[in-house]
Amino acid sequence: MPGRPSRGVAYAVVGVIGLVFLIPLFAMLEFTLRQTTGGYGPGHWLALFDPNNARAYRPLFQGLGNSFLLAALTLVIVLGVFFPTVVLVHLRFPRLERALDLLTVLPIAIPAIVLVVGFAPIYRALGSVVGSGAWTLSLAYGVLVLPFAYRAINSDLQGMDARTRAEAARSLGAGWGTVLVRIVTPGVRRGLLGASLLTIAIVLGEFTVSSLLNRVTLQTALLQISKSDPFEAVAVSLLSLVGAFLVLLLVSSTGGAPRRRTRRGSRSNTSQESSS
Repeated sequence: MPGRPSRGVAYAVVGVIGLVFLIPLFAMLEFTLRQTTGGYGPGHWLALFDPNNARAYRPLFQGLGNSFLLAALTLVIVLGVFFPTVVLVHLRFPRLERALDLLTVLPIAIPAIVLVVGFAPIYRALGSVVGSGAWTLSLAYGVLVLPFAYRAINSDLQGMDARTRAEAARSLGAGWGTVLVRIVTPGVRRGLLGASLLTIAIVLGEFTVSSLLNRVTLQTALLQISKSDPFEAVAVSLLSLVGAFLVLLLVSSTGGAPRRRTRRGSRSNTSQESSS
């Protein structure tokens, strides 16, 4: 096709981009394999999973568990609260879309330190009611992921022409719950998967809010461990990056559009009719 790069150029571009990502990972792996006595070996990796070091690495595993819990709770907020709100505004109140778009940009425009200044009195009052557990950070993280989740979902809503499909379903007697679950959600599956991936990545990599609000998460625990053992901190960082990459591959492999089999079926039917 005219204007489309050749296969060699495409492979070269993908190879260069792959090197940009792989070289830092190999450098981190090489660093974790260094022995303090000289040479290379898996000593630091074995020490990470040694039960005798459980007490020393307890903040690290606590922060990892808190981060996974926060990622799950933030996903619930995005998929259970924010997604229906975006769909409702798109279908019923299209005049509010511009205001919602502007509102979701604010977490990017406002620095994280300024956001923490606003969060602090809220969390002070929240702590006296429900406690100050790490799970409460999911409320702040739900605000931080709004710009990315909104654009991932809204782009699919615009592309699938959700209003026309929703009106057709409503004219056939479907309720709004049915429209959301059976009409809109399958059409924005890729957007929901992308929003979920971005949410997990942002929560696992966030440091400023959790540090200033004195909560133990993966990033704050890595900073604490790195002061005494930088090898283990880099090893856990490498594991988290590889895990995020595997999740990205999973999303890209399952988020594609379903195959259209009706066209093959119609072709076979037409061929049978022509042969008869």
